[in-house]
Amino acid sequence: MTSSNMVSIIEDIVAAGKAYEGNRAGSRETLIDLSYALAGKLEIPSEFLQRTFWAEPAKSANCRTAVRLNIFQHLKDAGDEGLSDEDLAKKTGVGIDLHLLQRLMRHLAVFHVVSFTKGKWCATALSNGLAEQNYQRSIEFCYDSGMPSFYKFPEYFKNNGYNLPKSDTDGPFQYAHKSQISFFPWIEANPPNLANFATFMSAYRAGKPNWFDPGFYPVNERLIEGFDASYSEVLLVDVGGGRGHDMVHLSAQYPSLPGKLVLQDQEPVIASIGIQDPPFEAQVHDFYTPQPIKARAYALHSVLHDWGDEQGVQILENLKPALKTGYSRVLLFEIVVSEDQPSRAATTMDMQMLAHVSVGERTEKDWRDIIERRAGLKITNIYIYPGVAESLIEAELPGSGT
Repeated sequence: MTSSNMVSIIEDIVAAGKAYEGNRAGSRETLIDLSYALAGKLEIPSEFLQRTFWAEPAKSANCRTAVRLNIFQHLKDAGDEGLSDEDLAKKTGVGIDLHLLQRLMRHLAVFHVVSFTKGKWCATALSNGLAEQNYQRSIEFCYDSGMPSFYKFPEYFKNNGYNLPKSDTDGPFQYAHKSQISFFPWIEANPPNLANFATFMSAYRAGKPNWFDPGFYPVNERLIEGFDASYSEVLLVDVGGGRGHDMVHLSAQYPSLPGKLVLQDQEPVIASIGIQDPPFEAQVHDFYTPQPIKARAYALHSVLHDWGDEQGVQILENLKPALKTGYSRVLLFEIVVSEDQPSRAATTMDMQMLAHVSVGERTEKDWRDIIERRAGLKITNIYIYPGVAESLIEAELPGSGT
């Protein structure tokens, strides 16, 4: 690496740091990406091997162990006082070997997950976040259900001739878990994976801008203005919306919406909604059947990326009978992979989809193929926001002129 390359990255880090101090959108994510770029330029092959195949997997395993022993919660409860080795070991209640605990904790401290100060283990802002129940269950899901698929990638692709999976029942996930059923039926049939997955999905985007936040998608202009209650009292249907995470935040941000919010999902998901007095109506609906509700808009948050092109087209076609030309919007909150400069978040999620459900994230060309050429809708705009992996793709029936 030349000194000019190094200077350029450092200058970019300084500039991004100033932008971060000024609370500029996307600056935090830019700083993280630049830190990876700097490490990538400085790291020698032996260090790359140690980090990739030893350090990172061990960190994941230690986090999973920490969840099982409630270590993050114990450190959070201890506050600034922290806990000694002996006190932390006693808190776990499992008779853990003191030297084993020290070794596990040291590795987490190296990665700044926890800290060690004046002979005591202390929480960090990160570990306090991980102590929350949604992140605890997310760690369980990612480690128990997800990671085995990645470990089996080399073996799986060698055995199938280095081809893409032919269906969602013969991919890396099935190979790793010795299963013959697809991902979603598997997690439903193997508790507590369904509950943990639902929690993971709500935690996945926590702390990141939503599609309806100011500066992202113009909610007032595109949804609220022109709302026609005489056509339908429903403003928005959240199709496949899980437990209602998006709708709760949308209603909080726009407390005077002119129409109703409706959440649709499968019966087990609807039954698991634990929100008191939700700001939406919940309806059991299979998006492989025609949409029964007429509305101003239909939001699908990371729905189509779970399915192949054929299924994606079918889901969109089932919306069309409910759409009104020039009025109804279809809002797809999805990753649009850049072909020239894909983001780390985009390629990471692409690998997740390949591992679990044998599909992948799509480029703009891919999206236009299934939305316009095959499903017969028209993309009116693709809205992006700095630092956010997903974009908001707005589509409608053709011929509206909007």
